[in-house]
Parts: sequence; structure tokens; C-alpha cells
Amino acid sequence: MTPYPWRRAALWLAGVLAMAFLFAQVEIQIEGPHGWAASLPVTFRITDGWFIEHIWGGRPLTGYHFWALLFLLAVCHWPMLSEGRWSGRGQVRALAAFVLFWVAEDLLWFLLNPAFGWAGLRPGEPGEPGTAWWHRHWWFGLPRDYWVFGGLGLLAAWWSFREPRCVPPPSPSP
Repeated sequence: MTPYPWRRAALWLAGVLAMAFLFAQVEIQIEGPHGWAASLPVTFRITDGWFIEHIWGGRPLTGYHFWALLFLLAVCHWPMLSEGRWSGRGQVRALAAFVLFWVAEDLLWFLLNPAFGWAGLRPGEPGEPGTAWWHRHWWFGLPRDYWVFGGLGLLAAWWSFREPRCVPPPSPSP
């Protein structure tokens, strides 16, 4: 049994949050007061369809977000790729980092962006300035994605860090 396994998990989570903070700052510099790449010259913008409505939460899928997501997915998998060792726990941890990063990054984007702040984290009509118009579904004053993916990410992270249960080998039969 590893002594203080919670320390390793706490350092991992601190790293995920630090990366989310840094990327939020980058994204604030790129997007400014125009959230969800509204004023960027994107390579594409998909605004409707089954995938957009049911998987993507009703937000437009932009080229900017598509490539940013793929980049972060690669970063989250880098420890396994660089060591050449894949494991189920490592995969779950990579996906937990991926979803927790995006929840934290999105929240920090609002809190740190001078054009939004906490007051800007509210529903709005598509394109309405100073609102989180791209978040279409809300629970308890926050985007539904924060609750769903934040909870799933924490649960997955907990599972990936928990100590495996040792099952004693069966006793030999007489």
C-alpha cells in the first residue's frame, strides 16, 4: 500500500487546475470579450445537427475548439504514450484530467476575463454580449456540463487513484 496516496492525487489535481488556469489565460487573450470563438476567423463552424444538440450541448463546434480539444486529449494521454505503457487506470485518469480540465478552464475563463467575471456566467440568447450564451442547459445557476462532467471527472479520478483491493488467493483444497 502506498503511503499517503491522497498526496499523489492532490498533486495531480493541482496540476490539472494549474494547466486549466494557464489555458484560460491564453484563451482570454485570444477571444477577449467574444466568448466561444464568436469573432475568430475559424476554419469551420457547425451549428446544428444531432451531434451538436445531443453530444455537444447545443454549442457551435468551431475549428478552434475542435483542434484545442484534440490537442488536450493528446496532452492528457502523453504520460502513457511517452512511457509506452497503457493501462485501464491510466486511460480513466487521462479522461478524468481531460474533462476536469475543461470544466475548470471554462469556469476560470469567466472568472478571470475582465469582460465577464462571475456576473457573465449566466444564460443568454445566442450572440448576446456579456452572457454565457453558448451554454444552453443550466442546473442550479451553473452550466449543466459543470455538474455532469465535474462529477464524472472527480469520480473517474477517485477510481483511478484508489488502491486496488487485494484479493487473497484461494486456499488450496484438501
